Amino acid sequence: MITRRNFIIATGMTALASTRVFGANDTLRIGVIGAGHRMKGLLDAADKAGPYQIVAVSDVYGPYREAVKQRSNGVATTHLDYREVLDNKEVDAVIIASPDHWHVTMAVDAVKAGKDVYLEKPVTHEVHEGDTLTKAVRSSKQILQCGMQQRSWTHFRDAVNMIQAGSIGRVVQVRTYWWQNYQRSWLPKPLDQQALAWKAWLGTAPDQTFTDEKFYRWRWFWNFGGGAMTDLFTHWIDVVHWAMKADQPKTACMIGDKYIFDQWECPDTIQAAFRYPGFDVVYEGMMSSSIDDGGLEFRGTEATLKVNRAGFAIYREHIEEGEGQNPVLSAHSYRDGTIDHVENFFECVKSRKEPNAPVETGVAAARAGHVGNLAYHHGQVWQAKP
Repeated sequence: MITRRNFIIATGMTALASTRVFGANDTLRIGVIGAGHRMKGLLDAADKAGPYQIVAVSDVYGPYREAVKQRSNGVATTHLDYREVLDNKEVDAVIIASPDHWHVTMAVDAVKAGKDVYLEKPVTHEVHEGDTLTKAVRSSKQILQCGMQQRSWTHFRDAVNMIQAGSIGRVVQVRTYWWQNYQRSWLPKPLDQQALAWKAWLGTAPDQTFTDEKFYRWRWFWNFGGGAMTDLFTHWIDVVHWAMKADQPKTACMIGDKYIFDQWECPDTIQAAFRYPGFDVVYEGMMSSSIDDGGLEFRGTEATLKVNRAGFAIYREHIEEGEGQNPVLSAHSYRDGTIDHVENFFECVKSRKEPNAPVETGVAAARAGHVGNLAYHHGQVWQAKP
């Protein structure tokens, strides 16, 4: 069923590389690490992406582990410690959807164990972790797909191709935005603390008292996440980096406020701006109003391309009066791009080809969110070092 792992030596590190040879219809054996809400969405996508079997699951909350075991028809072994999943030689690849502060540790350990990895975004929790993750992946033979699903979403790929082909002229400004309503859309349920290993959940984070809010909405506490800039903006800035072929901001400015959710540490209302070589990017969002949802606007000298997860539309400059509100070209999406993204990961595990969202793209997208937060923490402005 599975061959022994071959040893490779790279940059002074000993790693295990998968040597299993796959047929086109072979079933991948998957380990699940972090089995909460986001993992459920990823596994729903995996169900439509290709043949796979969950053989092991790790989570620090018992009901999450049991839910995945049930999903596997009782096949999956259950573990409190994620390293036991990595030790399982039946596991070909792992999907990691833990809180952000665990991402790099778990992904690096997985790569060292010879496992291919699908790593949810943001791939890092702090700026300095980007080098650690990149070196670990590139010194191994493992596949790592970052959870930037727009990279596999058909209409996003078409939109990027048109921008790069010059179809909307020279782009000098990109507007990004994302509005959500946490007061209405996503209310935490009481948790069974007896079934939770809270100290294990905290990991290297400072010791602190458990609250339902921290457990469910960890993205809004600095020890575990980075607020909207790493949860939401990260997706959109990745599309900008991709389309504009530039991923290093020179300057970042950000103002943020807690107007609604005083119990959070991260701001719920944000305005941010980033200067890249030759173009600017702006972001705005709040967490108590969901009208307009999220999207991007690429403002070109000949046209504007607006894109979101439903589709895209191009609005042409220099047209007859009264026609400016009608797109000259549009496309709609009828399939969640997460399905295509997981499918791409499965295919790359078998073919050993580079995935659509390799480690460098995830690191760059996370870095942009991090520097926005650094600007917020340190006088509202961040400057890249010369």
